[in-house]
Amino acid sequence: MSELLKNIDARTRLAGTNKLEILLFTLGVDARTGRRETFGINVFKVREVMRTPAITAAPDMPDAVQGMVSLRGALVPVVDLGTYVGVGADARREIMIVTEYNGHTQGFLVEGVDTILRLDWSQMRVPPEMLTARLGGLVTAVTELGDGRLVMMLDVERVLSETSRYDDEFLFRDIEPVPGGDEHVVFFADDSSVARKQISQTLDAMNVRHVGAVNGRQAWDELRRIATHAEACGRKVSDFVSLVLTDVEMPEMDGYMLTRQIKADRRFAGVPVIMHSSLSGMSNQQLGMSVGVDEYVPKFEPQRLSQTLARLLSVDNDTAGR
Repeated sequence: MSELLKNIDARTRLAGTNKLEILLFTLGVDARTGRRETFGINVFKVREVMRTPAITAAPDMPDAVQGMVSLRGALVPVVDLGTYVGVGADARREIMIVTEYNGHTQGFLVEGVDTILRLDWSQMRVPPEMLTARLGGLVTAVTELGDGRLVMMLDVERVLSETSRYDDEFLFRDIEPVPGGDEHVVFFADDSSVARKQISQTLDAMNVRHVGAVNGRQAWDELRRIATHAEACGRKVSDFVSLVLTDVEMPEMDGYMLTRQIKADRRFAGVPVIMHSSLSGMSNQQLGMSVGVDEYVPKFEPQRLSQTLARLLSVDNDTAGR
C-alpha cells in the first residue's frame, strides 16, 4: 500500500496541466443496486493509505463519524464513507485514506483501494441527473474506465461540511455589505454544492450580485458569451463582470486552465481572478499564481473570502473613478 502512494508528492506537478490522478476505492456492495461501485478521490488530497488503526469513540458525533485516531501525536477524526453514502458493510472497514483539506487532516474508512488513475479533467463529466438524484447530489463528477466501470468523484467538501457540523450562522455573522456592492457582479465556478451555497451566502451578505457555474468549462463558455456581448455593445467585459472566483478541481476544465484562458484573453483585462480551493498546500498556491491568479483564498473561510473580495472590488471602484 505504501508503494501505491510513495511518489505522491511528485504528482502535484500535474496541477496546471488540466490533468489529475485519482485514487480508486470501493465501499462495499450497494444493497440498492446489488453492485460494488467504484469511487475516486484526487491524489493531491491524499496523505497516506493505511490499515485502520484503533478508533476511539467520541460522544455526540454524526452517525458517519466513527471517532478519533492518533496519528503521529495528532488526533484525527475518522469518517466511515460507506455509512455516509448509505452502503452497508458485513465487516469492519480495514482501510483508511488519510486526507488533507484546508490544512485539516481526517481519515476516511473504505472497503479497499484499487489503483491510481491518471486522466485529463476533460474526461471527467458532470454526473447525469439520474445518478445525482440517487445519491442525493453527493457525486460531483464521473468518468468511465476501459472495462466499463463508472468512477464517481464524491463531493468530499460536502461530506466534511455535514460531518463537521459547521455553524453557518456564526461563520457569516460579521460579514458587512460593501459600499456600492450591488453595482458589481462576481462570477464564480465550483462543482461542490456546499461551496456554491457558501459563496452565495457570502456575496449575499456583502450585497454583491453573483452568477455561478458548476465547472470550469461551463464558466468559460459563459464568460466568452459575456465578452462577445460586451464587444457588440462597445463596452468592456469589466462592465459586466467585476471579478471571477474559481475552484481548482472541477470536471471538464479545472481552475488553473480556466484562469489561463481568462488571462490570455485581452478582453478580460482588469478582471481579477481569485482561486478558492480546499487544496491548501503552498505548491498549489504557487501554481495558481503562476497562471495569473490575483489572490488565493482557502475554502470555508467566509470572513477571509469577504475581506479579499471587498478589497479587490474596492480597487476596481477606485480605478473606475479615476
